[in-house]
This record gives sequence, C-alpha cells and structure tokens, in this order.
Amino acid sequence: MAGNKNGLLVPHTTTDQELQHLRNSLPDSVVVQRIDERLNALGNHIACNDHVALAHTDLDRETEELIADVLGVEVFRTTIAGNILVGTYCALSNRGGMVHPHTSIEELDELSTLLQVPLVAGTVNRGSDLIAAGMTVNDWTAFCGSDTTATELSVIENVFKLREAQPSAIVDEMRKSLIDTI
Repeated sequence: MAGNKNGLLVPHTTTDQELQHLRNSLPDSVVVQRIDERLNALGNHIACNDHVALAHTDLDRETEELIADVLGVEVFRTTIAGNILVGTYCALSNRGGMVHPHTSIEELDELSTLLQVPLVAGTVNRGSDLIAAGMTVNDWTAFCGSDTTATELSVIENVFKLREAQPSAIVDEMRKSLIDTI
C-alpha cells in the first residue's frame, strides 16, 4: 500500500472485502483505489507525502497516472542511492525525509529540491538501510523498530521535526497504551 491524506493505493490482490473494510475505516474524503500493476508491492515501489511521490522507474504509465490522480501529487520516477525500490529505501512526510545511508550529497540535494523538504541519509534498527521497513512516519509522529538506537531516533526526530509537532489526543492515548503494554 501507499497513501497520503488524499488517497490510498492498494494492489490488485486486495479482496473486495478488504477494499470495503478500508473504505469503511477511512474518511469519505480519502479515495481508496485498487491498482492492477505487476509490481504489486506498492509500498516498496512508491514513497510519498501529500505533495509529491517518488516511484520505481519501471511502473506502468497507467499506474503513474493513478498515483498522481488518487494521491493528488506530482510523480517522479527515480532511484535512491542506485536502488529502484524507492519506497523501501526512503521515508517521507510533509516536514522531512530519510533516505538510504549511501545516498550521495549531490543526490540528497537533488531529491530535497524535488521534494521541497529537508532530507538526511540515515539508518534505522541499528544500522539497517531498509528505512521504510524499520519506520513509519507522518507529520506529527514516527514509529520505529525496537532495535532503533537513541542516535537514530534523534536523527529521525530532527529531520521530521517531530519535537515541534503537537501530538493529538489519539497519539497521546496510543503512546500511553504502548507504554502500558511494555
């Protein structure tokens, strides 16, 4: 899956029941769209925020158009540090982004200009370069794998400007619930 505040893209393997459940669980303003794409692990092939999407270079043109239409974003086909799985090696919000640790300074600058958000090359889960496999982030919070170090968390908090965000009551409740569980 890949999504933002405007829409959610799901693979063609999503059942009708799952699709209906997603539609019932999300606000009416969020479009849920099933995509018939051979590269169906959409989260590995698309990284997006509310304004722009980075996409695998081999996605179908129809899929690129659906990404633009459903998510309301401009789509750029690219790689990150030579990796075509942009959704795996990148995490984005409207406030910042983290990319593969071997991303060159020139590529960081180019991507940052394209995305219009600050970027940092980094890791999660004690040095893993699989950024999106180890964290998920939005504009006010991030959830990271339990192996993520204090240094990695600090970098994440800074690039995504999470200390500036005002957590909602929902996030507060989730945080309390997680602490109680641990």
